[in-house]
Amino acid sequence: MPNAAEWWVYLGAALLIAFAPGPGILYVLARSIRGGSREGVRSAFGNSLGASVHVLAAAVGLSALLMASAVAFTVVKLIGAAYLVYLGVRALWELRKGSAEPGEGSPRQRGSAVVQGFFSELFNPKTAVFFLAFLPQFVHPEQGSATPAFLLLGSVFVLFTLGADLLVAAFAGPLAARLARNPRWWRRQQVVSGGTLIGLGGALALSQN
Repeated sequence: MPNAAEWWVYLGAALLIAFAPGPGILYVLARSIRGGSREGVRSAFGNSLGASVHVLAAAVGLSALLMASAVAFTVVKLIGAAYLVYLGVRALWELRKGSAEPGEGSPRQRGSAVVQGFFSELFNPKTAVFFLAFLPQFVHPEQGSATPAFLLLGSVFVLFTLGADLLVAAFAGPLAARLARNPRWWRRQQVVSGGTLIGLGGALALSQN
């Protein structure tokens, strides 16, 4: 486990990284703009569940196996990229067909936000890379099993990112609600939301290992 000084360093670094604009925050922002605060909150919790799987994988050594295989890393990366692009294209297609209307979306759409957030984060190998690169700096295997330290440090970081995502949903949701009162601006924000998801997928697909 980290000592007291290392804990302060870790908490400060984790806060800065969690609240820095990144793919996770942009994803929640896009979903909040599309479906309001509730969809953004559900997406945030989905992201956290996906990140928690990465924490568990890092703790038991599965992430290290993924990083050791270039083929496995690329496959997971492309699956995640394709999924984000699919979500963006579907949003634009629903808008084109006229099946999307201003508001919070259908109950089915709202319920799927958690699942979509979970899979978008689960199939992001960059999260696995981050945990493997960042957490070991604060783990001391010579003191005993590193698994509890990985789990604790990773869980703290997931809570920080969840807090950042929830703040984004809280601020973006009311903006989406106001824009929804103007059909022209609402359609534009839907295009931005779908385009952001497609852009995130493209960025992930083109990113280097």
